Amino acid sequence: MTPPPELRRIVTTVDDNDKAVVLFDGENPHKAVRAIRKNVSRMIWKTDGAPADMSGTADRAAGDVGTSPPPGGTIFRIIDYPPTPPEVEALDAGHRMKELTHEGETRGLPPRHPFMHRTKTVDYIIVLSGEIDMLLDDSEVHLKAGDVMVQQGTNHAWVNRGTEVCRIAFVLVDAKTL
Repeated sequence: MTPPPELRRIVTTVDDNDKAVVLFDGENPHKAVRAIRKNVSRMIWKTDGAPADMSGTADRAAGDVGTSPPPGGTIFRIIDYPPTPPEVEALDAGHRMKELTHEGETRGLPPRHPFMHRTKTVDYIIVLSGEIDMLLDDSEVHLKAGDVMVQQGTNHAWVNRGTEVCRIAFVLVDAKTL
């Protein structure tokens, strides 16, 4: 299994002279690896509300952010999902839901997979490479490179049953509860 190449993140801004300039250009420094599933999550950017604050030179992806965006905000992240290891099946079906109790939605049917979770977000999803299955309460959707999805606050789990890493771009937008 060959991991996808590292990501180059470019962020532009307007300087004090009203000139368009590059603020950041290089390998994205905001990367986390989840212990059990070994997926790599890269925070690209976040906003704290709308309209978004574009002032200053702060790296808005810096800092500890959970799965969901700030209230009224957004998160843009790219996640690499390696093939799901077999030991995941031994985990409690509510494993991911318990991790997200402080920020996630707990409504809906009981989880059918350890990675099932729900967020109070509208998610814009683009599969950049590879293939993956998205499990819902009693069905699933197979996605491959080039597929796009809009997910509206549903219980779901990402399971890579293949042999290659699947890279997905996510934009999460805070939303009202269904």
